[in-house]
Amino acid sequence: MKLKVTVNGIAYDVNVEVEEEPAPTLGAIMIGSTSAYGVTPTAAKATADARNGLTAPLAGTVVKIMVSEGDAVKAGQTLMLLEAMKMETEITAPADGTVSAVDVAVGEAVQGGQVLLEWA
Repeated sequence: MKLKVTVNGIAYDVNVEVEEEPAPTLGAIMIGSTSAYGVTPTAAKATADARNGLTAPLAGTVVKIMVSEGDAVKAGQTLMLLEAMKMETEITAPADGTVSAVDVAVGEAVQGGQVLLEWA
């Protein structure tokens, strides 16, 4: 590249070599969670029949389970807590009944619609 440079009133013609810099590239992209539970996404399990299963309303991580197999629960009772996007969601009993199986564990990542527990 040829440039004209003026220094102290004197004009100079200068040949300049321009090196092209490589275009910047993206670094490594880390996908994950900052949750203390080390989320590992899982494939959604089979959905339960509406009569015998309680499903996750959204994808998240199981933070706390407050019932176990054989427990009698009342409608509206909190059964477990899910964490999604730094927000906790209470999973409550839709009706009175008895828990026949808990299908998830604390720290497990669940998909929306995945069975959390089953009714007797």
